[in-house]
Amino acid sequence: MTMKTRSAAFWMLAGLLGFAGCSVVPEPQADRTRYFVLSEPTAIPATPVANPLVLGLKHVTLPAYLDKGSIVVRRRGNEIAYNDLARWAEPLGAGLERLVRNHLLASPKVGRVLGEGFPFDQKRDYDIAITIGRCEGVRAGGNQTARFAATVEITAPGDNGRVVARRSFGPVDTAWDGEDYGAVVEALSAAVGALGDDILAALPER
Repeated sequence: MTMKTRSAAFWMLAGLLGFAGCSVVPEPQADRTRYFVLSEPTAIPATPVANPLVLGLKHVTLPAYLDKGSIVVRRRGNEIAYNDLARWAEPLGAGLERLVRNHLLASPKVGRVLGEGFPFDQKRDYDIAITIGRCEGVRAGGNQTARFAATVEITAPGDNGRVVARRSFGPVDTAWDGEDYGAVVEALSAAVGALGDDILAALPER
């Protein structure tokens, strides 16, 4: 084989390999990920009563398994499933704090709700700590629900942190079709609103 023939064969082989390589490159796929936020109808803040409460809202405490970014579905009691195509658009703890804060501010007896990292020069009447037990979908034994549960502790910071109320909330179960993640988020949002009502009812009268 002459040098010219070998060169032509080389370039022909290179072209075939290049064509084969191009033919197996996968087509770009559309991102099918859906992002969700907890939300409820916007409440119009009420006109505060005379001498309204100033509250401190501590960071919501979540179980580690809920703090992964994906919406959680519990299966068969102890099995957890994460759907990477159904995700929270904000950290779940931040979304819970936002909803609770807005719900408290819609009450006429609440004037301000301060976030944790409380300013030293601002007196607070009560601090609120929320620990989440459940905030997820459930598919187990034919039981398909959105489930929410939490505990709340209210303390008086001006009285050496004395506990003035401690309550368990839920579990609240709302029927779910097992497929529509938007419905799960709507049900969880409604449950957080009910939690806000429960906190308001637990605040001591002055």
